[in-house]
Amino acid sequence: MYAFIRGKLRQNTMTNVVIEAGGVGYRILTASHSSTQMPQNGEELLLYTSFVVREQSQTLYGFLTLEECEFFEALLNVTGIGPKTALALIGHLPLHVLQKAIVDGDTALIAKTPGIGKKGAERLVVEMRDKVDAKAIAATLPDLLVTVDPDTKAVNDAMSALINLGYNQATAKKAITQSLKNVPPGINVADLISLALKHV
Repeated sequence: MYAFIRGKLRQNTMTNVVIEAGGVGYRILTASHSSTQMPQNGEELLLYTSFVVREQSQTLYGFLTLEECEFFEALLNVTGIGPKTALALIGHLPLHVLQKAIVDGDTALIAKTPGIGKKGAERLVVEMRDKVDAKAIAATLPDLLVTVDPDTKAVNDAMSALINLGYNQATAKKAITQSLKNVPPGINVADLISLALKHV
């Protein structure tokens, strides 16, 4: 029903935003990582939206990229995954990391998301693996070499993912630092996260 909404940002929290468009304020639920990427209040914002209708609710879910929005809607077709769980999955792991975890069958990483659990992660892998383009993921995943600068995007992505999974910054940093001591050449951010989880 709503492909996207563009207007002025009026409110931004960890769970939702309010966008004013055409004199109407739209409250839109967003993934947890999105709040830090939003513009300042009063500035223009475009969110790709998914309108989910349930028996007792009608809710807009918003995403900064079309890719995230489309993947959210694909997750809704997985048995046992509702919109809140789908939003949590996208909010707790960078999208390319989540997709690679599905392709690789990394249920341990997926199960770290609140509300998923081991069985939910296994079901997600079974039902979504064939729907994820493994070649496209491989082409977009940032490579992380042994000589990597600790401030590179790959390390920052891994840090953000661990923090979104509930670990504090100090724990996440320590785990990644330990992991970097033994990483093979060309390790990508998804594998770095999996390795770091063994040190938390």
